[in-house]
Amino acid sequence: MAPPSSEVTSLLKRWSAGDLEARDQLIPLVYDRLRRLAHQHVRPGEHSLSTTELVHEAYIRLVDAPALDLPDRAHFLAMASQIMRNLLVDRARARTAAKRGGARTQVELVEALWVSDEQLDSVTELDAALRRLEAVSPRQGKLLLHRYFGGLSLEESATALGVSLATAKRELRSARAWLALELRGESLV
Repeated sequence: MAPPSSEVTSLLKRWSAGDLEARDQLIPLVYDRLRRLAHQHVRPGEHSLSTTELVHEAYIRLVDAPALDLPDRAHFLAMASQIMRNLLVDRARARTAAKRGGARTQVELVEALWVSDEQLDSVTELDAALRRLEAVSPRQGKLLLHRYFGGLSLEESATALGVSLATAKRELRSARAWLALELRGESLV
């Protein structure tokens, strides 16, 4: 059962204020949600990075981050999404560098994006496209990040970005269209 959001929010505010005891109390409360987010990226037997490893690496980066400002659960999940994205992209870049330009594989963009070893090479392309979108429209870039890398619901993404659900839906449609063209090589930038 999920902890009450008010309890999570209270602990996040205390942690943001520097209370490390609040951080230690928070992590067990949100660990299952972090595992579900990571599981969307990592399928057993198809990836050399396990769900547990992704969660633990994300946790290490979270606790090592200086001066966090996490006012609520949605913002926490958005930050965790960003960290998981960075971990996967770093891993993909390292693998691509090791292969020195191996064959490229197309990434199919689906709501709960997971990345197999065969798709790692294309994660860097997806990351580059998301960075270009964030340069043009930061909010649309963050929406795609939340949905595809973080597995956040549209409602959670809207809350994290401080916009209405209708605005989030409209901007997500636009961002998806932009990204689809960008990944096909029909750059709009």
